Amino acid sequence: MSNSAAHRASDALETSPGSGRIRAARWHLLLAPAFGLLLFVAWLLLARSGLYADFIVPSPAAVADRWWQIASDGSLLRHTAVTLREVLTGLILGIFAAFTLGYLIAKSRIIAYTLTPYLVALQAIPIVAIAPLLIIWFGAGMTSKVIVCALLVFFPTLINTMLGIRNIPGELRDLMDSLEATPMQTFWHLELPAALPIMIGGLKVSATLSVIGAVVGEFVSANAGLGYLINFGRGVYDTPLVIAAVFTLTALALTLYGLAAWLEALLLGWQKVTR
Repeated sequence: MSNSAAHRASDALETSPGSGRIRAARWHLLLAPAFGLLLFVAWLLLARSGLYADFIVPSPAAVADRWWQIASDGSLLRHTAVTLREVLTGLILGIFAAFTLGYLIAKSRIIAYTLTPYLVALQAIPIVAIAPLLIIWFGAGMTSKVIVCALLVFFPTLINTMLGIRNIPGELRDLMDSLEATPMQTFWHLELPAALPIMIGGLKVSATLSVIGAVVGEFVSANAGLGYLINFGRGVYDTPLVIAAVFTLTALALTLYGLAAWLEALLLGWQKVTR
């Protein structure tokens, strides 16, 4: 191929619609970091403006120094481990209970008519109103925090499970019946794969809500955890400590969401292949 032909081919690739989409996608990847940088600069300017005292709006350097202090002495790791244990336990229990009950409700009208009003009423009660009762009934230990966390992640997973099971096309169920599939075979080969995309969406929401549930329980009564660390910092006006703990909670929630997204890519990667 001559040099002129090679240049024409290169120009054609650069001007093709596909290359335009690739360049647009690369630009989109820069939007979130650019917005984060803008927020950081605004925070830095506000801290240096002198409009607020240092204990109200600390500088990013002060927050970073405070974070390094609690990370160096091991307290950050200890409190994060407590919160993470509560989050993971509550998340697993809440998802398991929601999936089991959501599947039964989707399959049985009697169970749906019996339990749905009570489940909706339970969801309508603010979790901050239930948390003190759970602390009284189950104590200030890990159990009450796990229950708060499980209650908060329960409803999104329940609703998504019900929608996923109920929205399976009738033609696919008729196909399984014509093949004389057992209920267990129908569940593994039809219902679970068909409902999995919607259920994973509920898992993403639950992954972030689980962190909120654990922190709500720690706000009410706790002697360890990131929520306790925030309460302690608020009580002594240690704003850098509060912000450092909040950033750690944010990183924890983003990590759990990323794991849910990774699980989605792992389990549902076949969808991109078949499109």
